Amino acid sequence: MTDRKRQPNGPIQAVLFDLDGTLVDTAPDMVAALQKLQRERDAAPFDLELARANVSNGAAGLVRVAFPDVDDNIRADLHRAFLQIYQQQLCVRSRVFPGLDGLLEQLEQERRPWGVVTNKPQALTDALLVALQLTPRLACAISGDTLPQRKPHPAPMLLASRMLNVEPQHIVYVGDAARDIDAGRAAGMATVAAAWGYITEDDDPARWDADHIARDPGELTQLLAKELR
Repeated sequence: MTDRKRQPNGPIQAVLFDLDGTLVDTAPDMVAALQKLQRERDAAPFDLELARANVSNGAAGLVRVAFPDVDDNIRADLHRAFLQIYQQQLCVRSRVFPGLDGLLEQLEQERRPWGVVTNKPQALTDALLVALQLTPRLACAISGDTLPQRKPHPAPMLLASRMLNVEPQHIVYVGDAARDIDAGRAAGMATVAAAWGYITEDDDPARWDADHIARDPGELTQLLAKELR
């Protein structure tokens, strides 16, 4: 873990997570849906590691890199087809990243709420959280279509703050993309870059201007445990 700029302004009272690539490893199911779409459209197989690295960019990002040469109308059709496939196999192999469930339990024992702020559509977000049995545990789940704005805009973060009833300066936001860090900082939250997430080779969490970088969930747990004490 690399400390960069600042600690939360006072004790941590709540933690927010991005969903895909930060809290939950959804890549196996999203990439499987993409592979099925490629087979249906007789497209050349896509590199699995490249696909995994682009999962953080959502369905539109995956379709864009898998079908780079199609026009906008065809890409829109591919996007709809991908979502239909993915919705049918949303949580076959998706799991909370190893090491994070213990952190969630610790937060719950300390009576510090946690939640999710994601750009994933609400229908998919809600279904995934239900399938993983996380819905009764979290305090809020803000999706990409909850508001007119989405990350990197701070509005979803500020809505989460209000739902948690915790001021932004007492919240830590953890995400695996620059948009996550931009949104958290714009909302006045401390930020942690999740370097274990879905990050392309040409990207670097050190450039995101996060307050901290955690290489794995264990380092994140150590950081938050220190702050909780």
